[in-house]
Amino acid sequence: MIPESTLAKRLTRAKQKIVAAGIPYRSPEPEEWPSRVEQVLRVIYLVFNEAYLTTAGDAVARLELAHDACWLAALLVRWLPDDPEALGLLALLQLHVARWTARVDAHGHIVLLEQQDRSMWDQRQIEAAVAIVERAGRMRRPGPYQIEAAIQAVHCEAPTWEATDWAQLLQLYALLAACDRTPVVLLNQAIVIGQLEGPEAALLAVDGLEESLGRYYLFHATRAAFLQKSGRMEEAYQANRKALQFTNNEAERALLTERLGHRKAEEAAPVGKDQ
Repeated sequence: MIPESTLAKRLTRAKQKIVAAGIPYRSPEPEEWPSRVEQVLRVIYLVFNEAYLTTAGDAVARLELAHDACWLAALLVRWLPDDPEALGLLALLQLHVARWTARVDAHGHIVLLEQQDRSMWDQRQIEAAVAIVERAGRMRRPGPYQIEAAIQAVHCEAPTWEATDWAQLLQLYALLAACDRTPVVLLNQAIVIGQLEGPEAALLAVDGLEESLGRYYLFHATRAAFLQKSGRMEEAYQANRKALQFTNNEAERALLTERLGHRKAEEAAPVGKDQ
């Protein structure tokens, strides 16, 4: 979501600070773990995000890397069994992996959650992950990973897309935004608003995020979807073109190119008197 050059400068400054402060590279003592857990959780989550949808290359996703992230999360839970956020992250990753086989079709094309064959989901893994969410919840120390896991649990327990409890999801996103008010969280919240209140309400929420998410392809793809539902086809076409500019994942590019191709095909189709 930021230029690569900007991030490179931040990394350089961080390295310089480490050198100047003489910070040693060593394993922290157990009493130091609580202050470092949040950063470790974030890194594991970022590893899983790269596995879930690769940033570049021919592979849509990398299951072996996802399993590595799950192993790391489970290891952290073994060391910190009473940390509800570690439990929440483990459950979150397991819920995503439980749907893995339904995410891509036989031709390597992405299958969106709405169209996935839910009979392909691993129900035993879903039940085990939901039990972990409930275990974390009983500790009465809510946090963003627990809430994200609860959100995914709602999706996983819905028998169909239409039967999804959107009202509960909106409540969960409100809780998530209260403790982790990032633009991506607000974008996902807008998608739920669209399911409950319609595409125009969703667009109102989405358009307010352009300044912070203008370089994020899912911002433009989400906006395109709601523009299309609102009948604003030309704007939807342009939004999909923008989304295509900001992703290097071949499967995502194929999906966006297909959407653009459908629009071109509609424009080229002859219109008869009886149409």
